[in-house]
Amino acid sequence: MRSVAARRAVLAVAAATCTLVVTACGAGQEGGAKAEAKGSASPAPVKALTAAQLEKRVLVQGDVQGQKITEPGEKEIFAPGSVSVGKAACDPVGQVLSSLPAAEPAASVQRLAVHESAKAKKGMPSMDELANMTEKEAKEATLDSLDVTKTTASLWSYEGDGAQRALDALRAAGKKCAAGFSMTADGEKQQVTRVASEKLAVGDDAVAWTVGTKQDGTPADTKVAVVRVGGTLAGFSSFNIAAVTRGESYEQPADVIEKQTAKLG
Repeated sequence: MRSVAARRAVLAVAAATCTLVVTACGAGQEGGAKAEAKGSASPAPVKALTAAQLEKRVLVQGDVQGQKITEPGEKEIFAPGSVSVGKAACDPVGQVLSSLPAAEPAASVQRLAVHESAKAKKGMPSMDELANMTEKEAKEATLDSLDVTKTTASLWSYEGDGAQRALDALRAAGKKCAAGFSMTADGEKQQVTRVASEKLAVGDDAVAWTVGTKQDGTPADTKVAVVRVGGTLAGFSSFNIAAVTRGESYEQPADVIEKQTAKLG
């Protein structure tokens, strides 16, 4: 889910919850499976996969149980050039946080993976149901209906050792910018408050973070991961509105990451 849109949604959730209640109630570390042994040694030169070849390797509906896989709509992704950061050294992090490549790829494809919790599948409570709830119950029921994790999965192919160089630059940027930086996406300003490393042992090499942000005073965490398989990078940016609104932690979409990595192998 687009970072700006997701944070707008968090604010909207808070407002909508209050409105419903009034109406109804009357009131880390990082590294790939081989990274520890190999470090960031450049792989043998490879030829970049074409867009058509990436399409054959990207996730499709049915690949991951419990995940709805679709092509993202225009309003669900950022356009190249629409994201900028206050510190040049942090640009790679700002780009992948927004599901854009850290370095220009030869070809790319994207998919959107959506996982709904059992409570979310029940949908939004009706006005009659809300009328019989306390304010706290109404808020929780509303958030339960929004317990959906959206993951933008991207494939970026590179010539030669371009994928490893891009990943190395991304890893370095994450360390330099761990304390945060400012960024603008589609004209909307926000502050990255932290870039916290996580362990991720998949592919030939990988980086993973929890990226904390704040926009209009609203804090949020986004799960970010980038995995290298040969000359291709698979990027993942995940967001859960309900968890963020509640201030709860949530996990990297391991099933999505593992399946996409396997399809590249």
